[in-house]
Amino acid sequence: MKIRAISDLHLASPANREALAALPDFGDDWLIVAGDIAEKFGHMRLALESLTRKFAKVFWVPGNHDLWAISEERGQPAIVGEARYRALVEIAREFGVLTPEDPYEIWTGPGGEHAIVPLFLLYDYSFRPDHIARDEVVAWAKEGSAVCADEMFLNPAPWDSRDDWCARRIAETEVRLGELPDDLPTILINHFPMRADLIHIPRAPRFTPWCGTRATHDWHTRYNASVVISGHLHTRRTDWRDGTRFEEVSLGYPRQWDQSRGLETYLREILPG
Repeated sequence: MKIRAISDLHLASPANREALAALPDFGDDWLIVAGDIAEKFGHMRLALESLTRKFAKVFWVPGNHDLWAISEERGQPAIVGEARYRALVEIAREFGVLTPEDPYEIWTGPGGEHAIVPLFLLYDYSFRPDHIARDEVVAWAKEGSAVCADEMFLNPAPWDSRDDWCARRIAETEVRLGELPDDLPTILINHFPMRADLIHIPRAPRFTPWCGTRATHDWHTRYNASVVISGHLHTRRTDWRDGTRFEEVSLGYPRQWDQSRGLETYLREILPG
């Protein structure tokens, strides 16, 4: 048995959907999907139906694309904000997929006992230079041609801003994490990077404000993480901080991965590692 992880499947792309369909059966392995399956509920269902047939257990956390206010049918209003997130959670539960709203599952297989911790934390624009004020950050990013489409598509309703939504998610999650035994190792899963020093996007250096929150900088030590999993950046890599392994597990758009190798090649082994 193994725990594997991937993110950023972006199933709006036919090539990515074909790769998903060709993925073999992994038997008793568990799979972590760290966000950005797709913008449409139909593609979300397609992914989860397929993955739950190929893995014994599947975990999912939302990415920003999953939360975009995109209408399912032309002329129909989109479900937005918190309501969209809750609708996605219900879709996941249709397939038995575990989400940030479910009790933490305990892995007891190879690699030892770990709590699997799906997180939904968003971002608060704090991954910006210290000299850039919050109300200046979008203009600053525009100067570098790096404004995130979330500014148009990620509606935070009913919260006043994405910052407010992020703050609420952090406060709620800290309470739950504080209830875990101190000696139980964790695997933390969040779509957005949990440390600013893990962001390596030289082609878009001013994209960082949409990449996480400084509030989670030390969560890997506070909450006894063996591994921290994220996506979002489309820059697959492994980093180490304070003895904790950080895995960026994105697949990405078709131009960003070798389709001749198949999707299986891009599943990152998390445990036993």
